Amino acid sequence: MNTYLDFEKPIEALDTRILELKNLNESNPSDSLLQEIQDTEEQINLTYKKIISNISPWQRTQISRHPERPKTRDYIENLITDFFPLSGDRTFSEDKAIIGGFGKFRGQSVLVIGHEKGHDTTSRIAHNFGMPRPEGYRKAQRLMRLAEQFDIPVISFVDTPGAYPGIGAEQRGQSEAIAKTTECCLSLGVPIIVVIIGEGGSGGAVAIGTGNNVLMLENAIYSVISPEGCSSILWKDTSKTTEAAAALKLTAADMLKIDVIDKIIPEPIGGAHRHRSIVMDSTADAIEECLNILSNQHGNELKHSRQERYLQIGRSGLFADKVTAVNVALDNKFGKFRPQNPIYKNFKLQLILTGLFIFIIFLLYWYMAGNNL
Repeated sequence: MNTYLDFEKPIEALDTRILELKNLNESNPSDSLLQEIQDTEEQINLTYKKIISNISPWQRTQISRHPERPKTRDYIENLITDFFPLSGDRTFSEDKAIIGGFGKFRGQSVLVIGHEKGHDTTSRIAHNFGMPRPEGYRKAQRLMRLAEQFDIPVISFVDTPGAYPGIGAEQRGQSEAIAKTTECCLSLGVPIIVVIIGEGGSGGAVAIGTGNNVLMLENAIYSVISPEGCSSILWKDTSKTTEAAAALKLTAADMLKIDVIDKIIPEPIGGAHRHRSIVMDSTADAIEECLNILSNQHGNELKHSRQERYLQIGRSGLFADKVTAVNVALDNKFGKFRPQNPIYKNFKLQLILTGLFIFIIFLLYWYMAGNNL
């Protein structure tokens, strides 16, 4: 059974009509039915074009979370041959929120790691809805180090709402595991290609999303916090998700403008959840293009360019010169921040301090002269 988002409701009626027409055509084939099916399909495309032309960041967020959107396991099954999964962090346990293993991508040996959300209730619970615990990140570190030993490139699929915030995860060092995994990505001497296929949530995404090339599907998102979290913190109101999503600048187009990603992988009209095979083929072509370029670079060059990429983001900042709804909300809540001149730049204060210093020296001199007499 297909799942339809709120803004896809007009499509649901058209899809139902096509299904009815196809059933009628099977029992009693006719050219008029085929023509009506074709006309309805064209109407669906036109309706989707109208939706996409006015789509909001919050609606893209909903598409990125669509339950029928291809997950990491789908990409592995369709793009990777001879896949051999590896489990466990060799420290605590196995975490199914991150899956990984070795295989062949179009004839080339690769390591594939990625967040896995699951496709139904049972698998989503088993994979913890794609929210890794520390052992998941430590497993990723282990596999990436293993890939480096054998000079095998890494393909990483990002699709997570964020790292798991449970008590046990924090007790086992969640923040340290994320930081170490990010450090591992930055220090690896083999190519790392990252594909954001759905949600890219906070440090949980960055940990295995730090690569030489970062690709992003058109309807994926990449953000430091979810719109719901941002809304509840800034506005104390979870209904402000639309405003929060717009303020967070989390779409693929926004990420491309500030060079957080390198390329947007286009999705057909209707999104990846309606055209799974087309999107996966486009993703494979983009990965292959990156691999062909990176495979000619030396390990130290790969490492240096990767580190410099993220250092530059830190130097220049993100949207530093733009006032967003988030800035306005913070100003309203805490007041505007007005930077004060440092003491050493305040001329009047300099004169006062200099005069005070001279006066103290004079007093000391007078006191010592009086004692000597």
